[in-house]
Amino acid sequence: MCGILGYVGDKKIASEVVFDGLKRLEYRGYDSWGIASSENGKFFLYRKIGKIGNANPKLPKTNLAIGHTRWATHGRVTEENAHPHLDCSKKIALVHNGIVENYKKIKEQLITQKHLFKSETDTEVIVHQIEEHLKTNSFIQAVSKTFNKLKGLNAIVVCNLKTGEIAAVKNGTPVVAGVGKNKDYYISSDIIGISKHTNNLIFLEDDQLIVMGKKAKLIDVHTQKELKLKITKIKVNLVEENKGKYDHFIQKEIYEQPKVISQIALNFEDNAKKLANLIKSSKGIFLVGCGSASYVCLAGTYLFSNIAKIHLNFSIGSEFKYLEDYLTSKTLIIPISQSGETIDILDSVKKAKNKKAKIAAVTNVLGSSLYRVSHHNFLLGAGIEKAVLATKSFTAMLSVLYYTAQIASGTTDDVKHTLLLAAKNIKKILSSDYLEKIKKLAKELKDKKHIYVIGRGLSYPIALETALKIKESTYIHAEGFAGGELKHGAIALIEEGTPCIVIVTNDETKDEINSNAMEIKARGGYMIGIGSVYDDVFDVFLKTDDLKYATMLPQIVIAQLLAYYITLLKGHDPDKPRNLAKSVTVK
Repeated sequence: MCGILGYVGDKKIASEVVFDGLKRLEYRGYDSWGIASSENGKFFLYRKIGKIGNANPKLPKTNLAIGHTRWATHGRVTEENAHPHLDCSKKIALVHNGIVENYKKIKEQLITQKHLFKSETDTEVIVHQIEEHLKTNSFIQAVSKTFNKLKGLNAIVVCNLKTGEIAAVKNGTPVVAGVGKNKDYYISSDIIGISKHTNNLIFLEDDQLIVMGKKAKLIDVHTQKELKLKITKIKVNLVEENKGKYDHFIQKEIYEQPKVISQIALNFEDNAKKLANLIKSSKGIFLVGCGSASYVCLAGTYLFSNIAKIHLNFSIGSEFKYLEDYLTSKTLIIPISQSGETIDILDSVKKAKNKKAKIAAVTNVLGSSLYRVSHHNFLLGAGIEKAVLATKSFTAMLSVLYYTAQIASGTTDDVKHTLLLAAKNIKKILSSDYLEKIKKLAKELKDKKHIYVIGRGLSYPIALETALKIKESTYIHAEGFAGGELKHGAIALIEEGTPCIVIVTNDETKDEINSNAMEIKARGGYMIGIGSVYDDVFDVFLKTDDLKYATMLPQIVIAQLLAYYITLLKGHDPDKPRNLAKSVTVK
């Protein structure tokens, strides 16, 4: 959510670096964008609403620039509200991720000091406050004093024309700096934004301020004490950033799932043993996730209960703070996040660490904020996921928890073989003949207003994720339920022809979920089954192999493909759905 890019150095490539970097960060989600480039002692400001697309702005060749992709919080989606924002003197440009909770109070004071505001944003107060402090302070002092005045979780990047420097400081939301070969410096909200130029990275911790110009300097924003610059080398596979032969990133990432699952099957045993031992030696274990990852966590509670007979708690990341009284030094928190930058997850981890709980993170991004703050890390190895919707990261997370639960049970029960069979089944689903069945169903559903999805047991979180995939990208209202909850209210919504997807698996839930399907069909529902056991209640049935617990993997791939094809038929962008962001970095 919200991309930040900046460059300062001897080369006149700043505008090009920033514009290219913003395009590489498009997957994060945004509704407007802009760049401020130095030109003849002033800023050339270019701001637009909507997507970058095929834009080709004529930007000045310069050695100093910052840019931003905005996901609106305070103020409408307009060019005036897009970042960067300038101070009254037009010598300071600023971009910002986060929310300034006390911006109204700061703004009222700045208005009395004759500052003129041109936007509706909370962001603009920051640049004017820096301008005010610069009257009696150095650049570093002005940025530090301003940042210390802000309430909330924020990251700011400030460009100073007079000193030819870029300063960045953060609390909660991610910022990474990069050092080039010739002492040129880069700043971004994500490694991907600058990985094309350097793999020498400086990850800012909370309340650290970096100033970059002729050299780089890192200080503590509260004490002004200079800190040692720690450079970490991380190489990103740039090949994964391209669509290749596919039309969309999400299509590519769906097709990569057999490989990802196979890699976990063949390579995760040591990590599964380590995570299983942490779970068995802890008292009070919480799985914590947001969005799709929250459904993985819910699935984890079923997997560990059924396979390992171990009780795991589950919490949505944003709700975890209301459960923190349960935490002790013997508690194990397992935060699950594709990006490792989700603010609610990081906040949960911070609260858990304050209670001395152990943190064992499951994430997909080496060097992410979550990776750096955790005691133990378990990488998914799914590769870069650029589409906003989770696909291969979701099945990777499920595979990791399934593998770990099986290890925790004391027997592998041939978990490697089962995961490899799931990968094989997904390859079959991706064949042209099977895809035609899904495309045909997509045509039948594309004009529907409502779709309901039900499941029981382990199929319940799969039902929730199926509904999420449909509503995220197709904009059709889709709702997932536990099958037994239908008659407690939702069945009142069923009319003649209402589509209902049933996640059915050959386990202890089979007969009961089929009974629920019968109840819906008796009221005119159009029944769609996804799973390993056919029943004549279904009007359409998309079959998977019978893989016991691993049946969930091909089931969700079918759901991903169905959502993808409906989205194409409706003319929407499947990679960047409206209003959504890949990495949610504001509360």
